[in-house]
Amino acid sequence: MSIDNQIQVVLIDDDPHLRQALCQTLDLAGLKVLPLGEASGLTARLSRDWPGVVVSDIRMPGMDGLELLAELHGQDPDLPVLLITGHGDVPLAVQAMRAGAYDFLEKPFASDALLDSVRRALALRRLVLDNRSLRLALSDRQQLSTRLVGHSPQMLRLREQIGALAATKADVLILGETGAGKEVVARALHDLSSRRSGPFVAINAGALAESVVESELFGHEPGAFTGAQKRRIGKFEFANGGTLFLDEIESMSLDVQVKLLRLLQERVVERLGGNQLIALDIRIIAATKEDLRQSADQGRFRADLYYRLNVAPLRIPPLRERGEDALMLFQHFADEASSRHGLPLHELQPGQRALLLRHSWPGNVRELQNAAERFALGLELALDSTPDNPSAGTLTSTPGGLSEQVEQFEKSLIAAELTRPHSSLRSLAEALGVPRKTLHDKLRKHGLNFADSASQSADDE
Repeated sequence: MSIDNQIQVVLIDDDPHLRQALCQTLDLAGLKVLPLGEASGLTARLSRDWPGVVVSDIRMPGMDGLELLAELHGQDPDLPVLLITGHGDVPLAVQAMRAGAYDFLEKPFASDALLDSVRRALALRRLVLDNRSLRLALSDRQQLSTRLVGHSPQMLRLREQIGALAATKADVLILGETGAGKEVVARALHDLSSRRSGPFVAINAGALAESVVESELFGHEPGAFTGAQKRRIGKFEFANGGTLFLDEIESMSLDVQVKLLRLLQERVVERLGGNQLIALDIRIIAATKEDLRQSADQGRFRADLYYRLNVAPLRIPPLRERGEDALMLFQHFADEASSRHGLPLHELQPGQRALLLRHSWPGNVRELQNAAERFALGLELALDSTPDNPSAGTLTSTPGGLSEQVEQFEKSLIAAELTRPHSSLRSLAEALGVPRKTLHDKLRKHGLNFADSASQSADDE
């Protein structure tokens, strides 16, 4: 069993009378003490961020104080260890100080000497842990900026929310369109949490066949169904001590949703065909691309499960709402791909930047990453045409001459304006600031078409 963080002093001495007297001294000073008669097994019970100090006699049966010091500092070199010595142990104590002991007290010593040393050690421990926490927070922010690239207000807010939620035990519901990066956010929540050393198990519920979904999630015992010849540990149980990411949760059947609700409420799992309830220490991060409230109203998703999951929702903004983040992400992925393939880096030209900014990115970050990969490989590609981008244009990593760049930029501007409503070719020409005849020629040159041909014909008469 691990030692509670409320304990401030672990006191180890094999002499029960001295141990009791020292405990009384520390108790009367308002310090919470755990007295132990031996040192073995202590290191395994202390977390690296335990906020207390250790006071130990040097000469004890089994593991002595010097061995304990070496073992504790192997786990955390900053943990203060105070050693109690007899008169003949002073040379050993000096050796221990050189090895990293915080202080040593020679028997017999005054109570005030013990209290003074322990209080100074506790103050040092708090300072060390505060600095460690600050360094971790800085590292976390840098890590988030690397994983979730972008300077738009939406992404700054998302990183802020992830940083706040990661430190809690709350289950999280991630909302986002296909390709928006839901698993990236889930992994960030796990890696920045106290569960980072535990497993991260990702499951796409939509990819699991209905016939095996319960066995995959909850596990089964031998003979639970035809073909179940041996015990299987389910994903929830496998993620014990860590985080389970459940993507496309909206695709789960109502029967499985009932079991998931029970697991969320009671933190226990029961394998198929079994009678034993297995306690779980687990965080659930669910993700969906649908409006679960609407699905609940339509009877396709359990309302009680929706409300249970919707305690800490995180919305990932689609790429089309993130402005120039698209340019930063594109260059980031293109540079990564160039480095991976050993190719020279390419910079985006003005016309290419305009295309990227005007594209609606229906596939979000996943679509952009694929486009950046092709760009890095020097391949010409056409961005997918959508209702929002009827003439998306092409992108190539070969910059070309000035005239080519100007033409590409001109085409992208016209294509972008074509996505806006215009009642006539005259209206479109006025918006672009060019004569109708010039616009007509440019549309033909770039292979673009005015959407309303009837209006165009009427306007040209």
